[in-house]
Amino acid sequence: MNRLRNRLIFVFVAATLIPLAATVWITTSLIRIEVGLREASAETNRAIAAQLQSSSSAYYQTICAELKREVAAQGLQPDRITASDARRWPEVKDFAESGEAERFSPTGDQKDHLEYLVRHGAEVWRYSTKLTTPLLPMEVARLKASQQEDLMSEYDLPRGEKLAMVLVVSAFWIVSLTLLVYLAHRISRPIQSLTTGLAKVATGDLTVRVPPGRDDEVGRAIQTFNDMAASLKESTDRLLYLRQLESWQSLARKTAHEVKNSLTPIRLTVEEMLSRYDEADRVFIEQATQIVVDEIETLERRIRAFSQFAAEPPVSPAALNVNSLLQERVALLKSAHPEVVYETRCSEVPEVMADPDLVKGILTNLLENAAEAAGGGGHILGITTFNHDKVAIEVHDSGPGLSEQATASLFQPTISFKKRGMGLGLSIARKSALLSGGDIVLVKGELGGAAFRVLLPVATNGCQARPDRG
Repeated sequence: MNRLRNRLIFVFVAATLIPLAATVWITTSLIRIEVGLREASAETNRAIAAQLQSSSSAYYQTICAELKREVAAQGLQPDRITASDARRWPEVKDFAESGEAERFSPTGDQKDHLEYLVRHGAEVWRYSTKLTTPLLPMEVARLKASQQEDLMSEYDLPRGEKLAMVLVVSAFWIVSLTLLVYLAHRISRPIQSLTTGLAKVATGDLTVRVPPGRDDEVGRAIQTFNDMAASLKESTDRLLYLRQLESWQSLARKTAHEVKNSLTPIRLTVEEMLSRYDEADRVFIEQATQIVVDEIETLERRIRAFSQFAAEPPVSPAALNVNSLLQERVALLKSAHPEVVYETRCSEVPEVMADPDLVKGILTNLLENAAEAAGGGGHILGITTFNHDKVAIEVHDSGPGLSEQATASLFQPTISFKKRGMGLGLSIARKSALLSGGDIVLVKGELGGAAFRVLLPVATNGCQARPDRG
């Protein structure tokens, strides 16, 4: 279960619910206030429209009654229009044809005059008076108030607005939550992988690696973990190899001691047998004795090799120029193997801090093995390179290479019955490299045969790189 992701989601929900609730409450309150203001405005418009309607109606009735009283008091002189002349005035014509006895109608652009039409037999008498207050502005104001009320009633949709607001806020919050779940997963997934890798390393699995793929603090932490796991595996492999060597060294010391104790009386007994036989059998005895002595000397050499393998040589590190050292070893072995072609390819590398005798022994062993593998007409290549904090010395040969079986136990101490081999050379060489703070690894050869790379630590005393003078 991804606890970090769940915590991130919980923090987001807790951090957004309160502002979300506050936003909904404030928005709802504002909508409620707006609705209240809108209703108050609509009520005001209704009251204004009703008041204008009432006032204009009362005013109109009043002026009509006054005009009628003035006509009754014969204070006004009418325009007498006959039926034949009524067609010139559409209003009069309409009145004449309607059959009404009397009619009041406002006239003028602003309805600032009032006409009073009265039927007298075949004639229509028309009276007109000017109004002190035009009727048109009052009617326009009433119509505007009524229209505003109708408009506000038409667009008064508070419930719809609330629903739309809730939907928009909810959609935004859901989208934000989905985005956060995605981002939380991206953040927590590499951390979870890193935690899983650490758990596997804690159980002893040093081969685990976490895929990087990020260029931030988490990515750098993953890269650091991978480097740490690789370094820890390398150190563990070296420690395991040294422990195996300790077991072999203990066995070698015991074997050398037991064999040496047996060889001495054998030699003395054979020599005593030779001195006691008569002259007739002396030639045979001498031959047999020589064979036994030669075999004893061979066994003694092997015992010395076991003793050297079991011994812990003193380590005296010093600053070394690996280019000069490689060229010196190659020049020394050229005379011993004139049938082999030697070549060096030295780069500009810094000095290393290692024991000179141990490094010479390592190079001698690798070059001797390469010459034996290459054979007559073979080719040997020595290379020096620099990578980060290690200087590498490589020895390549054009021999047949190594089989899978030989590669599997390449640096393991074995007993060899070759004329010049003891089976301990590579084990001693790797032990010397480890004691110098480096290592020896098998690499892909450039000449088709085997290739070994010696890694040595760079000197930390400020020595500068020296150019190759070979």
